[in-house]
Amino acid sequence: MEPISLPDPQFPSENSSSVPQKKYHILVGVTGSVAALKLPLLISQLLEIPGLEVKVVTTERAKHFYNAQEIPVALYSDADEWQLWKGRSDPVLHIDLRRWADLMLVAPLDANTLAKIANGICDNLLTCVIRAWDLSKPLLFCPAMNTAMWEHPITAQQVEQLKGFGYTEIPCVVKKLVCGDEGQ
Repeated sequence: MEPISLPDPQFPSENSSSVPQKKYHILVGVTGSVAALKLPLLISQLLEIPGLEVKVVTTERAKHFYNAQEIPVALYSDADEWQLWKGRSDPVLHIDLRRWADLMLVAPLDANTLAKIANGICDNLLTCVIRAWDLSKPLLFCPAMNTAMWEHPITAQQVEQLKGFGYTEIPCVVKKLVCGDEGQ
């Protein structure tokens, strides 16, 4: 796997104070894996990187694992997509988010959403953003599921399908899982 290199945010030299700086936009997708409980930590660490602006798209199931009050950036879910659009001239949130982002990181990517993306299903805000994703921009995904689900043969096929779209996998790690199992 080739490492992803992000464009360096343009920082002014110490002498130039009037040069506007472009922020690098990262869209984080979070799905219904128990690993979603780490979303507040992930966002806080991303915000420590100078020049980054972060927004989050969450699935409804992911909301079970974190406290939205601990997320200090814009947090979008299915309801936002439908409340925003009332008629033809109104913005379409999944398109606006894909245009805004320079990079998308789906962390964690649960087995359910992995299957949806691999098969082209787009039935929520997150999967619609991914289906409309600009393939010239990086999309990174972090699979996170129980080891038994990870080891099922269909998972490898679905991961390969996402790689075939040009997306980049950030591999699982071996550790003790919340359920008590140990493995990937």
